[in-house]
Amino acid sequence: KITKIFITHLHGDHIFGLPGLLCTLSLQRSPDARVVPIDIYGPLGLRSFLWRSLELSHSQPLLPYAVHELVPTQDQCPAGEFRDFSGLDQGEALAQAPPGTVLHLDAETDSYLLLEDEELSVRAFRLFHRVPSFGFVLEEKPQPGKLKVHILQELGVPPGPLYGELKRGRAVELSSGVRVQPRDVLSPPVPGRKLCVLGDCSGPVGPGARRLCGHADLLVHEATLGDSQQDTARQRGHSTPGQAARFAADCRARRLVLTHFSQRYRPDGHAELSTLRREAETAMGGQEVTLAEDFMTIEVPMKN
Repeated sequence: KITKIFITHLHGDHIFGLPGLLCTLSLQRSPDARVVPIDIYGPLGLRSFLWRSLELSHSQPLLPYAVHELVPTQDQCPAGEFRDFSGLDQGEALAQAPPGTVLHLDAETDSYLLLEDEELSVRAFRLFHRVPSFGFVLEEKPQPGKLKVHILQELGVPPGPLYGELKRGRAVELSSGVRVQPRDVLSPPVPGRKLCVLGDCSGPVGPGARRLCGHADLLVHEATLGDSQQDTARQRGHSTPGQAARFAADCRARRLVLTHFSQRYRPDGHAELSTLRREAETAMGGQEVTLAEDFMTIEVPMKN
């Protein structure tokens, strides 16, 4: 059922599994199932990596896919590490590559609009790492309020299609000539939920991240090393629990989830994973922090 894939950056541990995933999804597809294309979003260079990997391995996924590449800025990584991939796959090679788009930074919002429909929008923002990295914000659109049935009955609106029109925010006219406005029969809209996921980083680049992540219902942030290893973390392009917590607090996030822990915090390591939680909770004034685990499911309730 996967239709969208988001890649934060081009380090091998984040992209080497992608060709295999596409092949697996292709094999799992039922022959008579409706073909839904897969949209893949990630840094510039991802399309070349993916189609060349599949070409060289003689793999031909049966699922159509498109790769949408984000053009990074040079201030997203150390100067000596930046690579310009804009010249890849030109001419005949480009014709063999999968379809897709190239997305540039919108200076006004300091972000990249990846997709938007009636239900939600997804934007990307810039992060600093050893190679350009990105974070993603998924935000639901506000949902219409509930119909006030007792008022509808008083106005003489018959149940059926007219209810649906009002629910969609459209005024209706009754056979009596009375015009009913949605605002008269609907409770206030229900605010949408917001999920923010930051890729590997030592912090955001530009003001877009804090603005986009403001009042996030759930914010996922890496915390590779403990606060005592802050200098080492920064040198490696990573964050500590304290840094993650301060960013979450600046954004007024309702819930913080930490992820991407160093091997030293594994069960067979020499440091306790719970230390990272305590450091983050201290920085957040005692607010509860969650440590991510493989296959973890987190419920984000609807707002009232």
